[in-house]
Amino acid sequence: MTTRIRIVLADDQAIIRDGLETVLDLVEDFEVVGTAADGAEAVALIAATRPDVALMDLRMPVLDGAAATRQVTAETPGTAVLVLTTFADDADIVAALRAGARGYLTKDAGRAELAAAIRAVAAGQSTFSAPVRDVLLGRIDAPDATAPDARGPSLAGTDPDPASAAALTTRFPALTAREREVYALILQGRSNGEIAQALYVGVATVKTHVNALFAKLGVRDRAQAIAKGLGRG
Repeated sequence: MTTRIRIVLADDQAIIRDGLETVLDLVEDFEVVGTAADGAEAVALIAATRPDVALMDLRMPVLDGAAATRQVTAETPGTAVLVLTTFADDADIVAALRAGARGYLTKDAGRAELAAAIRAVAAGQSTFSAPVRDVLLGRIDAPDATAPDARGPSLAGTDPDPASAAALTTRFPALTAREREVYALILQGRSNGEIAQALYVGVATVKTHVNALFAKLGVRDRAQAIAKGLGRG
């Protein structure tokens, strides 16, 4: 028997909720267990149903999506929040990640991308649509306004960038050189397997480094690690 991923949908537009419910109910391993029209309703529904994943809009009445995500993360930590919204500006993205969202998609995502993202966050991974990754990388690579001559880690390119890892030294001195390399690649959105290939090590070794740097950063998962990387200290 297929193990189903239980999902709650939160969006203030009925047509969006109905459309998503129809689409997701067609996927064999998905089960929509409830829908909510505002953030407060979503928090209560998630606490009552304990779904695996909550699809969360950001701009909702009563309680916005970031505030609702923060409450869900604190009160129902077994539910992974996946933001699904029209907006992909850096303030919204950072607010959602800091609140504890594990992924962030824009509403122009296709059915296959949405399904893959739901499965990823349900499995404890982080996921971001291409427009969101572009915003994140641009923000990380932008100069720090409080230090005009200092730059954050440059994450461009496909290979580990020594400058990126070196730039993390000042901000996160407790990390080892290898942990900084791994962190730089996490900030690129690389999976453990991709990091292993880039650094020519085994996946088990990568997992060890990831666990160690998460402990040193005081974060629980990749989404929180990325949010910390965006926070500049």
